[in-house]
Amino acid sequence: MMMLGLSLAFLVALIHVYIFVLESFLWTKPRGLKVFRMDAAKAEATRVLAFNQGFYNLFLAAGLGWGLSSGAELFPRTAFFLIVVAAAGIVGGLSVARNILLVQTVPALLALVALTVADHLSR
Repeated sequence: MMMLGLSLAFLVALIHVYIFVLESFLWTKPRGLKVFRMDAAKAEATRVLAFNQGFYNLFLAAGLGWGLSSGAELFPRTAFFLIVVAAAGIVGGLSVARNILLVQTVPALLALVALTVADHLSR
């Protein structure tokens, strides 16, 4: 169960690195326009906001990386950042697009459940 939780948490971190790249560097490019379903004018008008938002996603990925590399403190640190990711996904899902719940919240909650079960089984 621990390997599943660690793998899922690592996948969540990778997803957020990818979101960082999309929002910070590909927002006005064809890939960004397609993923976020925007036209070029709207993308250009919101480019600076997306650049900033991308870095928030990178910080979430960095927090998960820190948690995953924390040895004895792995569970509480990683769990904290998974909760933050899930909460951010809920806010995004309610305020921007429902599919954010599937992309952010569901993987984070699955990882959190797997790590929590593994932590309790190891005690």
